[in-house]
Amino acid sequence: MLDYSTFAPVAPPVPAGSFGQHPRSFSRSNLLKSRFNRVIPGGAHTYAKGDDQFPEFMAPYIVRGQGAHVWDVDGNQFVEFGAGLRSVTLGHAYAPVVQAAQRQLELGANFGRPALLELETAEDFLDFTRAGDMVKFAKNGSDVTSAAIKLARAYTGHDLVAVCQDHPFFSVDDWFMGTTPLQAGIPEAIRRLSLHFRYNDLPGLENLLAAHPGQVACVIMEVEKDQPPLPGYLAGVQALCRREGVVLIFDEIITGFRWHNQGAQHCHGIQPDLSTFGKALANGFSLAALAGRRELMERGGLEHEHERVFLLSTTYGAETHALAAARAVMQVYRQEPVVEHLYALGERLALGFNQSISSHGLQPYVQLMGRPCCLTYATRDAAGQPSQALRALFLQETTRRGILCPSFITNYSMTDEIIDQTVDSLHEVLGIYRRALDEGVENYLEGRPLKVVYRRYN
Repeated sequence: MLDYSTFAPVAPPVPAGSFGQHPRSFSRSNLLKSRFNRVIPGGAHTYAKGDDQFPEFMAPYIVRGQGAHVWDVDGNQFVEFGAGLRSVTLGHAYAPVVQAAQRQLELGANFGRPALLELETAEDFLDFTRAGDMVKFAKNGSDVTSAAIKLARAYTGHDLVAVCQDHPFFSVDDWFMGTTPLQAGIPEAIRRLSLHFRYNDLPGLENLLAAHPGQVACVIMEVEKDQPPLPGYLAGVQALCRREGVVLIFDEIITGFRWHNQGAQHCHGIQPDLSTFGKALANGFSLAALAGRRELMERGGLEHEHERVFLLSTTYGAETHALAAARAVMQVYRQEPVVEHLYALGERLALGFNQSISSHGLQPYVQLMGRPCCLTYATRDAAGQPSQALRALFLQETTRRGILCPSFITNYSMTDEIIDQTVDSLHEVLGIYRRALDEGVENYLEGRPLKVVYRRYN
């Protein structure tokens, strides 16, 4: 068995002058690939981390992270913009959070009755986010979004679910996966219960509800993703839901604790009936939350006269070390300008990256999208069409330069210096991208193009 602890340095990050050096070996990662795929379907427990999402022969396996950096089994150091699929907002192994979890672990992680910490964290969360009157914790976003759907169906007595098709991923459960190309194993009867609507298309949503009068339980959507809402759109969605007796659910799994301390709903001044939070809530520890109005949430409890909803009941939903981590995260956010720093770093990166795009004449072919605190990018070919081959090339060249960037998600441990060094490296990468457009990507891409798969699961 390989001893992974020997592969990554235990020293602090290498000096800034070493940033962007190209020679890197991935020999140990490449040797491990077959072992991963032999025992784990897809080679990863999260599809967005799979081999098909990274350049061939340059898909490192990680053994350690600290702040803005990670190290792989070959000892390579990277600035990591993936941020644990956007969950690590403060930075890897962020000391106050790790220490809070460690202290709690010494007191026990799970008990046969609720821990006092469950109440304290619930009160902290509701006060911090202002997302509702009651909250229930779970371990991942799929748990809480599916619980929200069930609650809305019970509350309204309706079966259909209106899902925003322009937003990435809501759940691993059948009600959502049945709306995607990955429908194997999902009965047709389940697939028919979920309907699609488009973001920023209020008449389209109104027509959908009119076509299914008294049948739609809820509308579920992110508040905002790559495109901001048109003026009046979110208020219009809320008014439409209220008029039709439909529960409005905002998925804040990504935007919560990143757009604003109180989520993207605060940025736009619209509070839904139910909200789901996760990812950054505990800085990478497994914790998610469903919050909302009392008259809905109480259906999952004991003190009401309605038929009880089996809302959320998970053995590990309130593991105390994850709750302690979440309280530590909220404390850091209260005391320090976390969100402001995420925005400032993203703005600095976007400015430099867009200047390089312009200087290389790549405006139609490489596009940076989203809010500065949560940037993504698009890669297009000479015809202006999305290109998996050019995305693979972009990732190949950034990985060579010590940057892991399936997206450009900043964290609180990053500095201006890291961003500036990243921008310098990206300028080099875009020069190669320009030549690949002019001379053919096959002359520069060393492996296969990334597979065209359903990539909305990150």
